[in-house]
Order: sequence, then C-alpha cells, then structure tokens
Amino acid sequence: MKAYVMDAFSSKIFGGNQAGVVLPDRDLSDETMRHIACEFKHSETAFVRLFTNGDVELKYFTPAGEVELCGHATIASFALLRKLQWIENGVHTALTKAGKLTIEVCEDTVWMDMAPPKLLRTLEGGDIDILYAAYGLSIADMPVGFVPKIISTGLADIMMPVSDHDTLMRAVQNEKAVNAISQKFACTGVHMFCVGKDCTAYCSNFAPLYDIPEECATGTSNGALTYYLYQQGMVRPNEENIFLQGEHMQRPSEIRSRLKIDDGQPVVQIGGTAVMSMACDLKI
Repeated sequence: MKAYVMDAFSSKIFGGNQAGVVLPDRDLSDETMRHIACEFKHSETAFVRLFTNGDVELKYFTPAGEVELCGHATIASFALLRKLQWIENGVHTALTKAGKLTIEVCEDTVWMDMAPPKLLRTLEGGDIDILYAAYGLSIADMPVGFVPKIISTGLADIMMPVSDHDTLMRAVQNEKAVNAISQKFACTGVHMFCVGKDCTAYCSNFAPLYDIPEECATGTSNGALTYYLYQQGMVRPNEENIFLQGEHMQRPSEIRSRLKIDDGQPVVQIGGTAVMSMACDLKI
C-alpha cells in the first residue's frame, strides 16, 4: 500500500509538522496501524479511506496509540488527496472519532472545521503553580488578565499563557511533571503561548503523555487557542488569525484560523498548506 510523509503547515519541504499518511488497500487492525505509526516515528500518522460518496474516513495513530483527532495530519491528508487528484477543490466531509468535520479545499490551502469548542476547566490556585513550575517558570510569568484553561476543539489541551516571547523560548519541560498534570486533568498536553506583535500568537506545544515531547504545529491546539482568545476579546469573528509555532524545534510553522458565528454558536476553522516530502510503498 502507498504511504507518504507530508510537511503540514508549511509551503516548503523541511518546514512545518511532519505527518505520515497511509492509503490502506485493506482493513488494518489497530495494532498494525500503531506499528506503522511507530515505523514512521512522526507524532501522528493518518490512515485515509475514501468512500464512493466522497466522504473521507480518517484514523489517527501516534506511536503510543490512537487519538480522536489530529489537525496537522488532517491538513496533510486532504492536501495529499488533492495532489493525487483523488478529490477536487470544494467542500468535503471528514469522518473522525471526534465527529464529522467539514473540510474546504482551495488549491494549496486546506481549511477544516474543528469540533465545537468547549471550555472544560479553568485552573486555579496550586494547580497553576504546579503547571508553571513544570516548565521552570512561576506564576510571575503569567500575564495579567490571563489564566490557564482547558479547552477542546476535538482534543483537550491546557492553554498556558506566558508574558512574552522570551519567556516562551526559555521554558524547559519536566516531562514527568507534565505527564502527571495531563493525567490529572485528562488532557492531551499543554499549549503554551504569548500574544504576538506581527502575528496573533507565538506557540509551543507539548504532549509527552503521548510520546510527543514537543510538536512544531498543532491544528487542534490552535483551534482551542482561537476560542480562548475569542473569549478574551482578542479574536474577532470572520477575521483570519496567524499562529507561529515550532521555533524551539527549528521547524517554523504557520497555522491559520478563522472563527465564525453559526446560529449563535462559535465555529472554529484551522487552515494551512502541506507539501509532500516522501512517498513509498509499505510492505505489509
């Protein structure tokens, strides 16, 4: 079966976030898909199935196991399907464990609807101290008017605000401590950010509980951040936002987002490009 590596949220090879994309020619067991994800060694590998009605089923595996949704792997998958001419420009439906998602393909850009945004928890007191200490920081590094919150647009992440770009870059993760925090709050990981001057925000994403010490581009997390900043009054409906991520990893990524109001409810979209860096035959 055919398998690919796509560099998502980048317009050129060796940038952005790599995702494996596999086009299975038969049904695969969960364990086989996990083994394939281990073979690729990327944070996520998507397994893509195109139905005759045009719907696209996506399953996502990390080397540790299955996750319900992955933004950059979704962008990568639809960019690949467009490149292979399996789909055309237009609106498509993605079937995921997080629900049905609307995907808009416009030449080299893919826009995807996130799952409905949900504020799951606001961190308080000692939990805030523990979170910042897990990165060698303190509550003094939390900007005034901001507080960590757990938000989901498909996957739950802790939105962790820091005061400025220098603080973001000097943060050093204690993986054991972050694993304990992630387990306590049943979330994927931590999305650290500071408000940007030439962009909406600079970001770093950490999910060591899923064998991802740091990730250079995360669609679902920036979808959650879009909703967080909307609640803060810093994101306006129908305007395009830009998140810059991956500086720690020397893989700069640009993730775009839009928030619209549909029947009184906020709907978040994540957008980006993806380029193919590798194509191969998977010998199974």
